[in-house]
Formats: sequence, structure tokens, C-alpha cells
Amino acid sequence: MLKINEIFKSIQGESTYAGLPCTFIRLAGCNLRCTYCDTNYAYYHGKELSDKEIISKIEEYGVKCVEFTGGEPLLQEETPPMIKTLLDKGYDVLIETNGSICIGCLDKRITVIMDLKTPKSGMSERMNFKNLDFLKENDEIKFVLMDESDYIWAKDIIKKHHITDKFKKILMSPAYGVLQPKALASWILRDNLPVRLQLQIHKYIWAPEENEGV
Repeated sequence: MLKINEIFKSIQGESTYAGLPCTFIRLAGCNLRCTYCDTNYAYYHGKELSDKEIISKIEEYGVKCVEFTGGEPLLQEETPPMIKTLLDKGYDVLIETNGSICIGCLDKRITVIMDLKTPKSGMSERMNFKNLDFLKENDEIKFVLMDESDYIWAKDIIKKHHITDKFKKILMSPAYGVLQPKALASWILRDNLPVRLQLQIHKYIWAPEENEGV
């Protein structure tokens, strides 16, 4: 059983999978409280669903790409076995995790999108940088930035941990409604930083008060 906040089909709004149809499994519960969090409704509210019920909903949507998100999906010990089941069934599985919980338990076939929290999120001290040792070359590292000090911090972390030498997919995202994308673009171009600027395109497709899919 997993405590699920919601399951829905939408356009993938972030990561290098952006623009593709995806079924999202949003798990309830989170161990962090980021200042810019846009899914705080998932902190507490959820319904216990069996593996069979979850798989049935995924099959109903008919999309081969599935993402586990939250909240924080790795708070629930039943998450890795559910992921393995879906991988064995031939699904392309992603997980977005907040960087504070060890990812060593995950099946190596999954694509990990690890969100390294910056100082302005209020949660940077909670990051477990040992997770970088578990990431594969094609996994993705994401920084959500609120201002230039966050950008400078992220740039320093990339250098300190040799991230551009080890990983191909490094993403920087302006916190929606806080940091203008143009400003972030200018900093990346100024420094010739080899990262991908990403926007949460689902927020440009659907208004904040609308559901992000079906």
C-alpha cells in the first residue's frame, strides 16, 4: 500500500522529458518545507492505495512514461518495490526526489531527477550530497533558484562536486513568479555555464487554479 495524494495524466512540465505525456503518481508526505513549494497540499492528505489499484489507474491512462513525485516519494518504503514492478512491466519510470533521502535503494533502470535545494529554499542544509555517488550519468540534477545568490550557490556546488564532469543533464529553473527567466538566462550566458534552463511549462499551459491535466 502507498499513501497517494493524486494520480493524473498531464504534459511533463520539467526535466529533459518536458513536453511529453506522462502519468504522475504524487505521493503524500514530505520531510522538507521549501519556501517556494507549490504542492504543499500533498504534505498530509492522501489515500491508501494497493499496487493493483495504482497499476490499474496507470493502465487506464495508457501512457508509458510514469513519474513518482510528491511530497517526497522516498519517505514511503513501499515506493522502490512499486517502481521495480512498473519497470518490469516495461514502463519508463522517473522519480523526482528532494535530495535529502538516500537514493541507493532505487532500481538502476529508473531515471532520477534530484532537486538540490538552494539556500533561499530554506532547506539547503538538509541535502545529502552522498546521493551524487548513486546517480547515473544520464540522471538529472535540478536547481530551483529564487535569486542571484541562489544561482551563485548552485554554480559553486556544481564546481565543488565536479557535477558537469560527471553528469550530462543539469537543470536550472527560476522559481515561478519569483525569479524572471530572463534574469537566469542572462547569468547562464554571462558565465557560459553548461546547464539547461528549464521553465515549468505546465504552469504556462494551465492557470495555477486549474488542474494540470486529466
